[in-house]
Amino acid sequence: MASPSGKNTPLRGKTYSLHGEERDAGHYYELIRGLTDRFLHRCPDEQRLLEQVRNASRGRSFVKRLSGRSNDRHLLSFIKKTLRESLSGYTTGVRQHLRTLPLSRRFDPILRTKEEHYHLFMIEIELTNRIFRDAFRRSTYRFALIAHCLRDFRPGCRAEAGAYESLCRGCTKECLVHLGSVLLRKYGIHPYISVTMDLEKLFRKIRSEHDSVGALGIACVPELAMGMRLCIEMDIPPVGLPLDANRCARWMKEARDTSFSLSELENLLA
Repeated sequence: MASPSGKNTPLRGKTYSLHGEERDAGHYYELIRGLTDRFLHRCPDEQRLLEQVRNASRGRSFVKRLSGRSNDRHLLSFIKKTLRESLSGYTTGVRQHLRTLPLSRRFDPILRTKEEHYHLFMIEIELTNRIFRDAFRRSTYRFALIAHCLRDFRPGCRAEAGAYESLCRGCTKECLVHLGSVLLRKYGIHPYISVTMDLEKLFRKIRSEHDSVGALGIACVPELAMGMRLCIEMDIPPVGLPLDANRCARWMKEARDTSFSLSELENLLA
């Protein structure tokens, strides 16, 4: 929907907000980069660190089954403790959300994401960007999936069907889908509004029609982390940017304005 950037109060999501107590997400991105650098000081191998972070988000029973080099308990303990102390201010809504989540919706792996996993996903997104950014840039066909909740519906969104997903037609200048699409095209990336639920099928179709493919996602934290994992499994180098807060109808009873950082998007692409 339309950008809420003109508001004087921090943007609040159902479970998280990258604004924290600030009016924008600038402090969050500085913090997440600093934390990632700190973890890399302990574990300099980026791929190895990503493996550890992903293992930590899979639950205790999985980690217990790991052995030898695959499981660094001291590192995992350090990462979890540091993230809890550093990022809890950005995930203040998770516990209340989980307490009030109806039984019928507790089988949704995105909606039932725990607070600790939000923190791990945040680091995972940053690490994945660092590892796959160059491969993404070298891809001959690069596309972006932009969360549909960023559309401005006030004038009646006039998005049209594209080759793979819906295309923004620039209904309003302040619409973040429009602004993001303009920026993405500047860097030779094909932007689409993400509406398809079966991403694996979509990714297979795109891969079948191009020599090499790179994907960029803009979505809420858990959906983005899961989408980036799927890309890696399908040999598609991913990069991504999380929404500033999760405020779509899936999380709340109705869709509400949300946003993402255009400056961070350009930093990722430049």
